[in-house]
Amino acid sequence: MAKNLDYIIVIPARYKSSRLPGKPLIVLKGIPMIIRTCMQCARVVPKNKILVATDDNRIAKICEKYGFNYEITKSNCLTGTDRVLEIAKRIKSKYYINVQGDEPIFNPADIKLILKNISKKHKDVLLGYTKIKKKEDILSINIPKIFFDNEKRLIYATRENFYYDKKNPFFRQVLIYSYPREKILLLKKFNKKKYFESKEDIEILRFLESGIKVKMIKMSDKSKSIDIKKDIKKVLKQIKN
Repeated sequence: MAKNLDYIIVIPARYKSSRLPGKPLIVLKGIPMIIRTCMQCARVVPKNKILVATDDNRIAKICEKYGFNYEITKSNCLTGTDRVLEIAKRIKSKYYINVQGDEPIFNPADIKLILKNISKKHKDVLLGYTKIKKKEDILSINIPKIFFDNEKRLIYATRENFYYDKKNPFFRQVLIYSYPREKILLLKKFNKKKYFESKEDIEILRFLESGIKVKMIKMSDKSKSIDIKKDIKKVLKQIKN
């Protein structure tokens, strides 16, 4: 892979997930989840722009089998964002697009939205969002709810349950981020979780707590992350092939 890029898509893939160990290698209709995520990315960007950042040789071997680039990262990375930071130290790129490895059915068009924004030389951290339509999702602690101002700047994110009110819409993260190189490298100064990030277990909060602005980008509502076992059945129903 080239060492000086305009952008690179980095897919963090940790084997020992706290909620669902071995998650990246869960087979979804014959294809491992991490590969399905890579394949979605490859629908809109060249394959050589996609890199899996993992801490496990089993995941690396699967990537090699399917022809996707990978890098072995440290096993003690605190979050997926820290894994992207490790890649940023090795590979120079203007932007790092972080696509979470547990989003195997996200809409590839959402990456195009990110690329459209970075083509304008956007200097903010970008994060996708979409409206929450189901009451059960608003009440779920597995779905981070996000709050932003009139200029689409992130104010806060939480997993807490909220009383359902049809008059007040709720929004959730779409786990596609974009970091300008200078912003992701700032995290070298903040190499441990801060208070709210630890409290909520939401990694984007480290940027807010470090004084780094986050701009929200409206995306598709088709994505569905796999956090716990029951999510697997929901995702399988949406996979056509």
